[in-house]
Amino acid sequence: MQFGKVSDPALIDFTLPPDHPGTTRVLNTSKVIEKPEIYVGCPRWNRNDLKGFYPKGIKDELTYYSTQLNSIELNSTFYNTPSAYQVEIWKNKTPDSFKFSPKIPKIISHDNRLMNVRELTRQFCDIVSVFEEKLGTVFLQLHENFSPKEFYALQTMLEEFPETIPLAVEIRNGQWFSDNHIFEKYTSLLERLNISNIITDTAGRRDLLHMRLTNTHAFVRFVGARHPESDLSRLNDWAERIRQWHKEELEKLYFFVHQNADTEAPELAIHFIKELNRTMNLNLHVPEMTKEDIQMTLF
Repeated sequence: MQFGKVSDPALIDFTLPPDHPGTTRVLNTSKVIEKPEIYVGCPRWNRNDLKGFYPKGIKDELTYYSTQLNSIELNSTFYNTPSAYQVEIWKNKTPDSFKFSPKIPKIISHDNRLMNVRELTRQFCDIVSVFEEKLGTVFLQLHENFSPKEFYALQTMLEEFPETIPLAVEIRNGQWFSDNHIFEKYTSLLERLNISNIITDTAGRRDLLHMRLTNTHAFVRFVGARHPESDLSRLNDWAERIRQWHKEELEKLYFFVHQNADTEAPELAIHFIKELNRTMNLNLHVPEMTKEDIQMTLF
């Protein structure tokens, strides 16, 4: 992911901001959540993108990936909607607990800018529904120039989106964040429709780190800055924030680790999982990578 990349990460203040007041209100429900569902993954499972992750001799990358990480941010669907047959193959290669979070195709989000996309959206939802219980949260990423002037198109699309399919939205245009009235109008819409508000932690766009949840599901896209000391510290901070959200009744977390060089994404995911286990007394599976592999790629 090149979005938000900066030339010198050492100049960025990576401190996590306080929660938006709306987050505490949304999380403090009457439910008692003993342990949240936590899914950690990378944006893709391709061997060329995750060099050093696969042992020698592994022929089926998805099958192995799904034994190590329990979720995938399925970015490939942004470019092409797979067939139902292909979805069935992916589903059958993974454990029962594995989750796919497919990205809504760009023909809907970018090419048509959410206008007159009811049929395209229905077709996509029909396809991803084949994942059945392995469908995580579908996510809609809007173009960086998709501004609040197009709010009605967004509202219409979201109101028509099937309620049975979990959805998260990532807005990128700075105008959504610079005007509190606009941001509240947007988050109120998501809250009313029980749609997750994606939080993106990337060096060059700190406004996307709004810390505003709109339901009891958190969807976080973490982008490493290729600065090991700050990247690991940031992940530690995230683990602590998730622990706090859990105390406030967070039900589910999707946390996807990106890196401008994706070869390093698995190592960052491993560190985050270990930190979650430590801070929250969990027993999440820690992917198997040798110490030498981690040192070669991350450091």
